Amino acid sequence: MYVSWRKSLTEYLHSCYFYGQVYYSLHVLREDIDNPDQRISQDVERFCRQLSSMASKLIISPFTLAYYTYQCFHSTGWLGPVSIFGYFVIGTVVNKVLMSPIVSKLVQQEKLEGDFRFKHMQIRVNAEPAAFYRAGRVEHMRTDRRLQSLLQSQRELIGKELWLYIGINTFDYLGSILSYVVIAIPIFSGMYGDLSPTELSALVSKNAFVSIYLISCFSQLIDLSTTVTDVAGYTHRIGELQETLLSLGRKKKANYSEAKDSWDLDNSHAGEDPMPGNTAFLLERVTLSVPSSGKLLIKDLSLRISQGSSVMIVGNTGTGKTSLLRVLGGLWESTQGSVEMLTCFGPHGVVFLPQRPFFTDGSLRDQVIYPLKEIYPVSGSADDERIVRFLELAGLSDLLARAGGLDQQVDWNWYDVLSPGEMQRLSFARLFYLQPRYAVPQLDFETSWGGKMGAHTMREDEAAPSWRRMLKNMPYSDQLQNLLTLGRALSSRCGAADPTAINKESVWCKTISGFC
Repeated sequence: MYVSWRKSLTEYLHSCYFYGQVYYSLHVLREDIDNPDQRISQDVERFCRQLSSMASKLIISPFTLAYYTYQCFHSTGWLGPVSIFGYFVIGTVVNKVLMSPIVSKLVQQEKLEGDFRFKHMQIRVNAEPAAFYRAGRVEHMRTDRRLQSLLQSQRELIGKELWLYIGINTFDYLGSILSYVVIAIPIFSGMYGDLSPTELSALVSKNAFVSIYLISCFSQLIDLSTTVTDVAGYTHRIGELQETLLSLGRKKKANYSEAKDSWDLDNSHAGEDPMPGNTAFLLERVTLSVPSSGKLLIKDLSLRISQGSSVMIVGNTGTGKTSLLRVLGGLWESTQGSVEMLTCFGPHGVVFLPQRPFFTDGSLRDQVIYPLKEIYPVSGSADDERIVRFLELAGLSDLLARAGGLDQQVDWNWYDVLSPGEMQRLSFARLFYLQPRYAVPQLDFETSWGGKMGAHTMREDEAAPSWRRMLKNMPYSDQLQNLLTLGRALSSRCGAADPTAINKESVWCKTISGFC
């Protein structure tokens, strides 16, 4: 039962979590839901385990209560069942009062548990940069502070649970006394005065068993109070996550079609391009602000990206280049204007290459063909030759030997074994493999494919030729029909009028002639 419940609930949350870009909005654009990963993995597991432990008692209790209530009424009259039920109601009210502060405290403790675990995960992922900064002592202090906050919350929770335990034990103890009171009242009132001592002894034994068992049934329900508080706390956290996921999912469904959120592998959208000339993106008078702060980034921008042209967008740091990429990818919404993506994702449409590549767990082949579910196109052993050739063209021949082949499952983290340059090269090998109609890479001017360009301040008149040389030197560049490049340069013109916003005067869009 526990396994089945956990499977169903987790798969349901996964379907909501991975719908469209809900997971992105939840982690980046929303701040009201803490530790979604903990809620899906840990809270769901504990919720299902606690609920399954309660299930057997909750299912059997109604039948045992009904049977022994009838037996108690038959033996002691109305006084026995009424007294026991009244006692149970009083115990339930008292426990409810004691349980209320525990639920909120449990929710807070689980949040602090997630924050403490996230701190350790942060050190694990960024161990090398932290080591370069000699940050061990500082992070030790910061991690201990989170631990102290967690332990303080646990002490407060234990203090509140102590009163609940006292209430439960008191209820159990007084329940055994109540059973003898229920038996004694009819005896001393003379109801059984005509019975012999032997018959009276047998009656007392029978009534005692019935009353004690009925009270025991109620005591078992009262004993579930601690479990109920845990379930209530986990229910609050999981329910809060579910409501947020459904809200984001409805918003995504209203704004984006499923065709633009999934990869087109069979060219099912071919021939449906409504714009002549195979236009990929069409922006009309777009204004964009940061969702969290409202800072203006892009103002009144119109741009059209079509097949056969290569566009380079450069600007100072913080002028909105990455934000423009997010708008094109459907991650952010524009404040004003319209943004249309008139092609699909995947080999038959557009592929985005973020500045920080994403690598999944698995073999080297999994990294190159990501995120395709299966090798595309299916070409048997010839596909291995294509992958090896693309790795060689990207300058990653040694990576094939380090990984033990294309299909060797590795247990390392790709972010730990690859340098930043190798990560970028591997992402381009992925691009060469997919061979989309449109590619949108996000790079730095200071980063060149050949590693020969130094980090220096570029003027506007020399940035485009430098980029043209770099792009032409990229391996397999002749297979890319269209390229929208978002780069970063130390250009004075990009921030001339307003360093915080891109507008018609300060945006710098160049068509790189002679490349495609």
